[in-house]
Amino acid sequence: MPLEPISLNDGNKIPAIAYGTGSKMKFHDITQYIEQAIEMGFSHIDTAVFYQTEKYVGKAIKESGLARSELFITTKYPREVPIQKSVKESLANLGLQYLDLYLIHQPQFIPDLVEAWKEFEKVQQDGLVKSIGISNVLNVQQLEHLIKVSKVTPAVNQIELHPYNYHKMKSIMDTCSKHNIVVEAYSSLAPITTYPGGPVDAPLRAAAHRIGATPTQVIFLWVRAKGAVIVTTTTSEAHMAEYLAVAELPALTDEEVASIDAAGAKGPPSGIVTRLRLMNTKEKLLGVVAGTMFMVYGAFGLGRLMYPY
Repeated sequence: MPLEPISLNDGNKIPAIAYGTGSKMKFHDITQYIEQAIEMGFSHIDTAVFYQTEKYVGKAIKESGLARSELFITTKYPREVPIQKSVKESLANLGLQYLDLYLIHQPQFIPDLVEAWKEFEKVQQDGLVKSIGISNVLNVQQLEHLIKVSKVTPAVNQIELHPYNYHKMKSIMDTCSKHNIVVEAYSSLAPITTYPGGPVDAPLRAAAHRIGATPTQVIFLWVRAKGAVIVTTTTSEAHMAEYLAVAELPALTDEEVASIDAAGAKGPPSGIVTRLRLMNTKEKLLGVVAGTMFMVYGAFGLGRLMYPY
């Protein structure tokens, strides 16, 4: 049986696990992997204008032969074009009449978030999207202000979430919970893929041993314990099966969740963090160059802004 869907504050429901098409999949023809994911049992597909994967998602949807009601499709608005125009282009790329969920990808880069949100409310009212939300909103005051001045409260806030950043994300997650905003979690496997050998490893192994699961599955159970939607990706059929099998596993105990939280609060391995900081410094330097190019070419419609997810 699949994971139980999660109710949104607008009356709709969202599948508890999504197959993402960002990360290393950006800018590539990933039709075969999306088709495989759908065949394996993923009903929720997450894409974005920036990923340049919408048309491949659309092709996979068509090839699946499934009824529209059997799939839940999310895409994200960038910022370069008017929202009405962008959502219609996304629908054309996806071959759909409506989106299940439409997110503002990086609100911090939107000049006027409140005005943009009004446009989101309009595309929802027009029936082009069922639910509207945000992504990467980490500032509590920004979220509270948006809710205060808006007619529609965001249904979702998609953020990076894993045991090593949970203590930093807790305030925004608490605010989301207060307003019945569902959190979607991407990059949850960072303790395994990015920060291996850290303090979180031990409680992951202990819980995995108790329930006969893998550490990866334990992280996803931890995400579920936080009430969040899992957004993940892989090109491996075996990993797809592993991820979906989380639905058959028992929940973590409160003690196991607390143990993972406590280990995560200690932070990832220092050596890896140092290397990542050096990499981030290089990326920031490249970002300065890219930002300069964006300003130079922006007037000609050639600029592109890089998003982390």
